[in-house]
Amino acid sequence: MPRPAAPARPTKPEAVPVDPDAVVLAAVTGAHGIAGEVRLKVFAEALEAHRTFNGGALTLVKLRDGTIARFAEVSDRTAAEQLRGTLLTVARADLPPLGEGEYYHADLLGLAAVSTAGEPIGHVVAVENFGAGDVIEIERDGGKRFMVPINAVPEWDRTRLVVEAAFVE
Repeated sequence: MPRPAAPARPTKPEAVPVDPDAVVLAAVTGAHGIAGEVRLKVFAEALEAHRTFNGGALTLVKLRDGTIARFAEVSDRTAAEQLRGTLLTVARADLPPLGEGEYYHADLLGLAAVSTAGEPIGHVVAVENFGAGDVIEIERDGGKRFMVPINAVPEWDRTRLVVEAAFVE
């Protein structure tokens, strides 16, 4: 007698797209418990100020300890596991306005990097903070990467980031 077919496993929801113009605030790292909660890797303090993510595809119902979330659209552990790797984004327009000298890390990513001597040195690939302030990671055209502290960056705009020549490797 043939076995009954196993129920189809749900696939990762396609209803949770990442808008290229949106800002990533967190990423789902996996399920937490059996009731549909998820664990988050949080990239921004602004996460708690938002209720909807990914263009309205996810609605935050509860956030515990800043890293455990429950979404209205996720009802069980299986659905929560399907969100693993999902980036939680908000529209840039939904972020609070910046003060003088402030920036969002996302604004620096991808910028061309030049030295104060005018030499092109690559592009910004990451902004990290290990506790003492922001550190900019720059990738040269050949793939070699190096890091500079934010205080070695005297200026930036929407097209480029300038690095003090003494900090360029």
